[in-house]
Amino acid sequence: MTDRQGPDEEHRRPEGVGDKTVEALGSLSKALETVERARGHLYSFHQLTGTADLELDRAVQLLREAGHAVWAERVETEILGRNVIPGHWTFQIVEAYDGTYYRAFRELEQEAVRELADGRGHLYEAEMKEARRTRGHRDHTARPDSPGTRGPARPFD
Repeated sequence: MTDRQGPDEEHRRPEGVGDKTVEALGSLSKALETVERARGHLYSFHQLTGTADLELDRAVQLLREAGHAVWAERVETEILGRNVIPGHWTFQIVEAYDGTYYRAFRELEQEAVRELADGRGHLYEAEMKEARRTRGHRDHTARPDSPGTRGPARPFD
């Protein structure tokens, strides 16, 4: 019978893996999570800049309709479709970030977890959960399939 009182096998420290290794992998994972957030902000930058560029079409049209042809022409030729840094639109910045930094970081983190922890990720967090949870409390169970686990919250029942 499987022990459902503790973490599942994927979140248990493999034999011979020391505290410093678990801590180091946790730190590496945390750094990657920060990079994931940075990448999300980069995509936000990409989408917001693209949305602004598309809105310029409307601004140009309205400036022309309002009799400001010179301003419409300036917006259209000086800003609309302009590179955000020399030679780059935002999609090219995202591609360069992914190809130069993000993929290499993600692959290294995955390789370190495979080699140093038998492919078991989030060991640091799993052990922190075990240390912090209140045993026997139905909202502090080790796993989704632990005895006494509540189903999804339904606030209006």
